[in-house]
Amino acid sequence: MLFAFSVAHTTTADDSASMSDAVAAAVRVVRDSGLPHETTSMFTTIEGGWDEVMPVIRAATDAVLAVSPRVSLVLKADLRPGRSGELTGKVERVERRLAESGGAVGAGGRATGSDNDDDTTPAAR
Repeated sequence: MLFAFSVAHTTTADDSASMSDAVAAAVRVVRDSGLPHETTSMFTTIEGGWDEVMPVIRAATDAVLAVSPRVSLVLKADLRPGRSGELTGKVERVERRLAESGGAVGAGGRATGSDNDDDTTPAAR
């Protein structure tokens, strides 16, 4: 199962509105968990079961709460029990489809074709 989340404080100490220190503290918690993960500019995605991942997300949120009295948490999950390797597998299947179709893109920026094994569009990465 994949859990993508974004956690950020709602107030900053200066006019720069930088959140990088607090976000780094949250990402450090994720890295220390040992679970497969990926951090992008907007979300951190962790792969694992409910009981493995939710405490990590809570600890990451607590790390941000340590520097701010109010925190925003956005959470999105792809719940497919029994599957593993989906952190990279979903993207690999989309890239394979793009290669098969010569990079053809359909309406809405989605790769053309369908894969019963996957319901991911490039925008869902």
